[in-house]
Amino acid sequence: MEAYCLKCREKREMSNASSITMKNGRPAVQGTCPTCATKMFKIQKAQA
Repeated sequence: MEAYCLKCREKREMSNASSITMKNGRPAVQGTCPTCATKMFKIQKAQA
């Protein structure tokens, strides 16, 4: 999955991506940047 890295300031392919559920119940994907190893996070659409 592709996400924006805040440290590199570029869209990159997320490594070690895993699906999580945030505190408010919305789904998200969390992983790391393959270049700088910073945490990456992408919020997905809520389930209807």
